[in-house]
Amino acid sequence: MSNVEQVISRGAKVLLIGNCPCGNTSDKLSCIALPQCSELISPSLSVIILQLFGYYAAANKGLDIDKPRNLAKSVTVE
Repeated sequence: MSNVEQVISRGAKVLLIGNCPCGNTSDKLSCIALPQCSELISPSLSVIILQLFGYYAAANKGLDIDKPRNLAKSVTVE
């Protein structure tokens, strides 16, 4: 939390994603609380949240979500 406070003091906005409850939300600090789970599963839950965040951020900016440029496809058609 001391690192978060340092970042906020420099004027940045912070989005916390974790399985600890956040009671100190403000205009500079937002929190997405994950459900209580094993430490082994927690990263997978975080990735889902981050993918949805990226999707909605791109949609709000008006970017084409289905066809990003310079994306290497896993299946190549010859």
